[in-house]
This record gives sequence, structure tokens and C-alpha cells, in this order.
Amino acid sequence: MQHVTVPQDRIGVVIGAGGETMREIEERANVRLDVDSESGSVAIEERDDPVAAMVAPDVIKAIGRGFTPETALSILDHDLRTLDLIDLSEHTRNDNDLQRKKGRIIGENGRTRELLEELSGANVVVYGSTVGAVGQPEELEVVRRAVGMLLDGAPHGAVYSYLERMSNELDDDVSFSAPQ
Repeated sequence: MQHVTVPQDRIGVVIGAGGETMREIEERANVRLDVDSESGSVAIEERDDPVAAMVAPDVIKAIGRGFTPETALSILDHDLRTLDLIDLSEHTRNDNDLQRKKGRIIGENGRTRELLEELSGANVVVYGSTVGAVGQPEELEVVRRAVGMLLDGAPHGAVYSYLERMSNELDDDVSFSAPQ
């Protein structure tokens, strides 16, 4: 049995309306969930499929870190799709520094975060003191590098250029269509 702690304000999202999300996670990951809404603790008990059960904690963590249940459940749909969390508190000196760096990652009206998603192909969420990304390994590497550049103070223009370059490279790598 595994345990994941979910922030109090995200417990309702894990459970879903009438327990719908919780049932869907249990069914698709072949696990049994025991949610303690007081403490935010979620116990995950494996049923028949140990491989799906290994991924279930990431689905719960993803919802807990601000992803929609649909995005979190997409981790179960693709073998290589995973959750990656970047702890911003490791890169900041104090709360003011944390807020400033979160602002750099989110950007004006959320534009930088949107570009991170759009150009990397991963889903990206900034929640609390973490940046979460759900995607394929190469997409997560692009997000991790771009966030690192922003945390190090790189100009947004340089980060956008990097993202565009990597987006083109990722597109080139996955174009399997035959020439016409």
C-alpha cells in the first residue's frame, strides 16, 4: 500500500462530484483508494495489476498539484507519459523571491506558462511552491530546462527562443508521415 498527501483544497477534486473522479481512478488504475479528507492522506491499495498501481500515486499527486483529473488520468493512457515536479523552494531564498520567480514562470496574464505548454507539448501547472508538468520524457526535459532558465534570470525572449527551437526539433523528431 502506498500513501500520497494531497493539499486540503485539492481533496474535493480527487474525490470529484459524488465520488466520480475517485471511482474513475480506482477503475482505470485497478486500485482501491481510501481518502482521509481531514488530513489529505490518500491510501492506494493495489488490486490485480501492479504496473497500473505503480502509476496511481502520480495520478493522485498530479491532481494534488493542480492538474485537472483528465490531464492526471492521461498518465495512465500512455506508457511514457509521466509527472515531473520542480520544487521552487529549492531555488528561492524567501517568500518574496518565491513569488517573484513564480511570476516569471507564469508570465503576464499567464502567457509564459501557456507558451511552455504550447511549445513543449506538456501540460504545465504552477501551484504552491511547485511547477508540475505532465508529458513525454523529451517534453518534460524542455519544460525543466526552460523553467531553469527563468529561475536563473534569463530574459523571457531567450527562453521563448529556446522553446521555439526545441518545439521545431520535437516536431521534426516525430514526423513519421511519408513524403507525397
